[in-house]
Amino acid sequence: MAPSREPDRPHLNRWVYEQLRDALVTGHFVPGRSITLRGVAEELGVSPMPVREALRQLVAERALEMQGNRRIAVPAMSATRLEELARARSLLEPELAVRALPHVDMARLERLKSLDRAVDAALAQGAAEAYVRANYEFHMGLYRAAPSQVLLPLVESLWLQVGPFLRLIVGRLGTASFVDRHRAALRAIEAGDSDRLREAIAADIADGAAILRAAEVPQGRAA
Repeated sequence: MAPSREPDRPHLNRWVYEQLRDALVTGHFVPGRSITLRGVAEELGVSPMPVREALRQLVAERALEMQGNRRIAVPAMSATRLEELARARSLLEPELAVRALPHVDMARLERLKSLDRAVDAALAQGAAEAYVRANYEFHMGLYRAAPSQVLLPLVESLWLQVGPFLRLIVGRLGTASFVDRHRAALRAIEAGDSDRLREAIAADIADGAAILRAAEVPQGRAA
């Protein structure tokens, strides 16, 4: 995150919340690390009050956790938790993609193609943060076409939980380990083929989960 001019007060709480969501998804915060209200407020250039509200909301969404000493932290990752997140994604995201398919117009399709090129460029350049961001925006750019009031918020919550760990592992392993399955998804969208789209999204999630699973993750429950 970077300091920014504070928005108009009616929009301030939402703006701070979105800045923190973006920071989590792109791995600005490391799993297991505490997040201080004062530190975030100083980094964003805002007062502590909207930061406090945003942190409370993210704790409710399980993107952050309140520890016994009342400190707020990014949840540590464990093998058990990672497996549950991967399983939940594999169940929800292919279905959400299929529901989005009829609503992907030409403008959205071109945006998805542009994001896929950004993913490819980040992979080729070894740019970990750029890859994580473009990958997230590709998936959400597709899913948000779906008229969903239930599945989409659930999927967004899953990405908030896995984002910090994904960024950590991409930074550790480099981008060479990751494969771009988005082209198969784009071909399925262009063909209007829901079965192929479901398979492409499921394969993309499975590939990423296998790489994360192979990383050194403690067994058992997250701390």
